[in-house]
Amino acid sequence: MTGTATGTDTGSAEETAGGTADGRLVRRSLPRRALSRPELGAVVGAVAVFVFFAATADSFLQLSGLSTILYASSTIGIMAVPVALLMIGGEFDLSTGVMVTTSALVSSMFSYQMTANVWVGVGVSLLVTLALGFFNGWLLTRTGLPSFIITLGTFLMLTGLNLGFTKLISGTVSTKSIADMEGFPSARVLFASQLTLGGATLQVTVVWWLVLVAAATWILLRTRAGNWIFAVGGGADAARAVGVPVARTKIGLYLGVALCAWISGQHLLFNYEVVQSGEGVGNELIFIAAAVIGGCLLTGGYGSAVGAAVGALIFGMTSKGIVYAQWDPDWFKFFLGAMLLLATLLNLWIRKRAEASR
Repeated sequence: MTGTATGTDTGSAEETAGGTADGRLVRRSLPRRALSRPELGAVVGAVAVFVFFAATADSFLQLSGLSTILYASSTIGIMAVPVALLMIGGEFDLSTGVMVTTSALVSSMFSYQMTANVWVGVGVSLLVTLALGFFNGWLLTRTGLPSFIITLGTFLMLTGLNLGFTKLISGTVSTKSIADMEGFPSARVLFASQLTLGGATLQVTVVWWLVLVAAATWILLRTRAGNWIFAVGGGADAARAVGVPVARTKIGLYLGVALCAWISGQHLLFNYEVVQSGEGVGNELIFIAAAVIGGCLLTGGYGSAVGAAVGALIFGMTSKGIVYAQWDPDWFKFFLGAMLLLATLLNLWIRKRAEASR
């Protein structure tokens, strides 16, 4: 539809003058546009957390402190962004945390055992990780089972495979160091190097994070695929009825999650040189929580990549702010849980205000 008026020109002009014209043609005020943004609640929460820790922790505002906060946020944000897109599409993935570890383990063990250039292991890891993402998406679309059940099964299988294969091949629960292998320095530059900007030292993961946020935002707001993601999350049957390729869209979302898990896994490997097979368990809940804090609905069809990035930033500020304020770190999970509930309630209130103002 083009929104063309059905009355006469005179009648249309009178309707416009009287304020009863088509609502799609009326420009909304800035406050109303702000209320309609899913990330508004997260931004408000991030400002509150920043002000709180800036006032209670002296080292919070130092360049070294801010660099550490951004690094902690980026390691969460790299995964929170694709998880947010998946949730907008109406699905979950509980295997993301261990999939990151699987990616790192495959890269490390293949490179070490095959005595190959580490880039060969990186490439094999990419193929394996994408295959895992495709498996989740394909099984979801073929069986119609809830994504919770499918990815919970993948989570359990990968947890066992990570531990079993690592102990079988290396004899321990961790991989061998690959720091002296060919290609390691160049791979470390891409996945685990540091950048110096204005006296601050930033991990390259911050760059990866920002690039992924920009790419995901562009996909959601400027492409047909973005429309498909929102449509599928709003209602798969209705989307399918109007020609949206539901199965392809969902598989693509799971492939996006797998790609980012590969990036995170390579950072894990090339930053620490070895990988513990038990790492990653529980991180999937942090990624989902960051997306929810950023405004994504558990029911799908609503959210943004920017909101997920802000949610990750809140996690980073809280985790490091507690340390800088010299509080007992045992309370960390309590604060995260409280923030999750408060952010969800704030997002609910903002959405209600936005709907009432339309």
